[in-house]
Amino acid sequence: MTRYEEQRRFLKSNFNEFKHIKTDKIKGLAQPPIVKLVDSKSSLIIDLPKVSKDVVCKENIFDCIDQRRSTRFYSEENLSLNELSYLLWATQGITGMNKNGLTLRTVPCSGATHTFETYLIIMRVEGIQQGIYRYLPVEHKLSFMFELAELEQKIDAITLDQPFVPNFAKKASVLFAWSTTPYRSEWKYDISAHKKILIDVGHVCQNLYLSSESIGAGACAIGIYDQKLIDEILELDGEEEFIIYLGAVGKKRK
Repeated sequence: MTRYEEQRRFLKSNFNEFKHIKTDKIKGLAQPPIVKLVDSKSSLIIDLPKVSKDVVCKENIFDCIDQRRSTRFYSEENLSLNELSYLLWATQGITGMNKNGLTLRTVPCSGATHTFETYLIIMRVEGIQQGIYRYLPVEHKLSFMFELAELEQKIDAITLDQPFVPNFAKKASVLFAWSTTPYRSEWKYDISAHKKILIDVGHVCQNLYLSSESIGAGACAIGIYDQKLIDEILELDGEEEFIIYLGAVGKKRK
């Protein structure tokens, strides 16, 4: 059992140890940026439609929770840009800002640190070319990063051998890829940050599941992926920012 001990300890609350630590916040070090900046002069910025509940076809939250399943079979129907706008808002949308300038979002997060960035590998969204994008939550816009050659083959390579339905992710409309910038939380929580980050990304993905269900789409979380490859494809350094979780979304196959 000794090989499990370190990881089991990570799962436990370490508050008694943490309260004796002088965090970077307490030391007076500058808070890291709350979102990743984008150069609007060199990037193609795409306006997203205003979020509207008109895209929702299943309004009863009980039904959404009851009927939510991991969906690995998708139709060839495109997601609309209105639906994508809604999914992005539901998972990382900003609903307010507190007196300290921290964002309040549609998902709970430890100390409003929100260490995540949302990258999208878009295959089939109406009016949007295939390629790599990043969500800009403050502006509620998309930043087009670049086209990806051999897109389906790259998705297969990223998602490795899925145990239930091999190569299903490339048949989705969109592959969400959430990165974390750990220092946003480490600045405030030091060694307690990393457990909090994993808890918080679970909130994000659950909102993806429920919001997808509400528009007649299906989602499937992906925790098995090639870390080095996806970080390289998305041009992340793999240390200060790296992918932590994936989620495929597409309209359900009848």
